[in-house]
Amino acid sequence: MTLTHLLVVSDIARSTAWYRDVLGAKLIGENGGTSAVFRFAESWLLVVTGGRPTDDKPTVSFEPPPHPDRVTGELIIGVPDCRAAYEALAARGAQFLAPPVTYAWEIRAFFRDPDAHLFEISERRRDERQRGEPPRDEPPRDETPPDADS
Repeated sequence: MTLTHLLVVSDIARSTAWYRDVLGAKLIGENGGTSAVFRFAESWLLVVTGGRPTDDKPTVSFEPPPHPDRVTGELIIGVPDCRAAYEALAARGAQFLAPPVTYAWEIRAFFRDPDAHLFEISERRRDERQRGEPPRDEPPRDETPPDADS
């Protein structure tokens, strides 16, 4: 079983360049100027332009996020060193909302793709387990930094 994350974008060429050159995802293929397939952090990313309803989704249209500050989801990238990942991504053109912020349980920073899809880099802090607290519920985090080949 595999999981593919689909993200709707407004400009496939701009997004293909961003996912490849800034995020560091490996471009696997492109389809007719309307989609691009990437491998990143042991996952698939499918970037597509918007679209109208189809026979198999008769009431659903695909469109990029309408507002950059209103999100219904994000992609979280687990990294071993948030500050190093922040510096690497920023050097390649990622525009962060703020520098990394340290919390008791993690160090994290947020950035967006050109269509305002939200990404987070997150470094889990080890002291949570050292204090004897149960681990919080979270999705599995890949330990591959975004500046490594994906």
